Amino acid sequence: MWCDIDDAEYVRERLNVPGCQILMRVDRDVFEPNGSLHSHDTRYFISSIDPGTVTPDDLLRLVRGHWQVENCLHWMKDRWWDEDTHYLKHCGEIFVTMTNAALSVLRLMQQPGENLRATADEVRYVSQEVLRRFGFQAE
Repeated sequence: MWCDIDDAEYVRERLNVPGCQILMRVDRDVFEPNGSLHSHDTRYFISSIDPGTVTPDDLLRLVRGHWQVENCLHWMKDRWWDEDTHYLKHCGEIFVTMTNAALSVLRLMQQPGENLRATADEVRYVSQEVLRRFGFQAE
């Protein structure tokens, strides 16, 4: 990971990004199981964190946390519900709120060791299964 305070000043002053304190460059290599390089990419980040209060390890942890959210939440929402291209995307926050709620409910119903997609598939058309997983007994 690379950080440069002088470049942060340039971005802050010349490019009018007033909160810029740190610029980061993160290079990522993804390897195949056999050890060969599968892909390489470079990402750039701007942070308003005071550089004197964080270490490079702290910054890397924040970057990884950002991608954890992207990979575990946004990827699922786009993959399962086509949120990025869905026509309801332009209806404000309602569609986003509904997909967030649906994922939250699925995670509550998920059995230990069960894949979230398997949970969704199992309860999709069976309302009694949803109730059973929440502890209600059908009469």
